[in-house]
Amino acid sequence: MSQIVVGYDGSACGDAALSAALDLAGTLGDKVVVVFGYAPPGLWGGEIAEHEEAIEELGEKVMAQAQAQAGERGVEIEEKLVPKRAAEALIDVASERDARMIVVGSFGEPPLKGMILGSTPNKLLYMSERPVLVVPASK
Repeated sequence: MSQIVVGYDGSACGDAALSAALDLAGTLGDKVVVVFGYAPPGLWGGEIAEHEEAIEELGEKVMAQAQAQAGERGVEIEEKLVPKRAAEALIDVASERDARMIVVGSFGEPPLKGMILGSTPNKLLYMSERPVLVVPASK
């Protein structure tokens, strides 16, 4: 059984990506690994621990939403909270699991804006050694 790694953050993009990954898993018979990547801000100081705790709490809440969506469709998922930036977290988990693909959502921003701002889908398309499916968010 192969695995599909999906980036999920509770946004409309994340919902679109999770829905697509669950559909594909049902069709292909794959397992779904839902990844919430987070990284502390670049600042050093006392706020970092508090920030990490808040992000981890958000990650747990988001994973409960993913679990509910998967449960409604009768699909079992594995959850991974990874303390790295989203693209790096997804690539690392996909590599560890020898995943079939990575699935992420997108708001459909122009490529130039994505390159300048560093969107996760754009980074994955350039950095990943495995297939990346970018799913547009529902409007």
